[in-house]
Amino acid sequence: MPVSPHHFLALAALLFATGTAGALLRRNILVIYMSLELMLAAAALAFVAVARANNSMDAAVLVFFVVAVAAAELAVGLALVVALFRKRESASAAELATLKH
Repeated sequence: MPVSPHHFLALAALLFATGTAGALLRRNILVIYMSLELMLAAAALAFVAVARANNSMDAAVLVFFVVAVAAAELAVGLALVVALFRKRESASAAELATLKH
């Protein structure tokens, strides 16, 4: 049985739903951060599946933009996590509001 693009899109949807649930339901900032990265990986997988289905590289080029956004998110997200942990010695998302003071 060959693997069709629909299988890849279904996997991308499952990964995106898992990432969304993790981002909305968890309190730990590192778990939320990993969930956001999972959602970006799901978007990249969907772009590649569309490119493969259309025999075109147009959608695959968008994957480079997704990777660039993921790299920017990595830099900003880790800086926030390090700042939060240094200031409050906690990785709880509730503590992010205290960084304003």
